[in-house]
Amino acid sequence: MTLSPAASRKTRTPRAPKIVINEDELGHIEALAEGALDRNPDLADRLLGELGRARIVKPAKMPANVVSIGRKVTYRDETTGQVKSVTLVYPEDADIDRQRISVMTPIGVALLGLSEGASFFWDTRGDERRTLTVIEVTESAADA
Repeated sequence: MTLSPAASRKTRTPRAPKIVINEDELGHIEALAEGALDRNPDLADRLLGELGRARIVKPAKMPANVVSIGRKVTYRDETTGQVKSVTLVYPEDADIDRQRISVMTPIGVALLGLSEGASFFWDTRGDERRTLTVIEVTESAADA
C-alpha cells in the first residue's frame, strides 16, 4: 500500500524554527545540559540538540524579540488555547509561583531561542506532545 502525498505530509515532523542563543549564556546552559545527562537524558539531549542547531550571537546582537534567560515570554498552548506569561531563568532562580520557569524543563527547552511568532512542539512531563506559539517577548521587570 502506498501513502498519498497528503497522508505522508501528516506524519512528518514540522521543521524546527530557527533559534538564537546569547553567547554569554551558552556555556552555562551547555554545562547544565551536560550535568543532566545522567539524571534526565531525554531533556539533556533535546537541549544539547537545540544548542547545536542554534545561531550564537554576541549579547549586543541578541534580538529583543527572542526568548533568552531573564526575558519574559507570553505564549499560547495551541492544544488548549491557554495563554501564559513566564520568565525563562536558570534552575537556581526558578519559582513557579512567580512564573519563573527553568531552562531545564521541557517547556523551558522548547521556548529557549524562539522569536515572536514562532511555533514549536514540546513534550510535557506526562509525555503529551503540545505545540506552543510565542506571542511576545519582553525584558523582565527587575525583581522587587
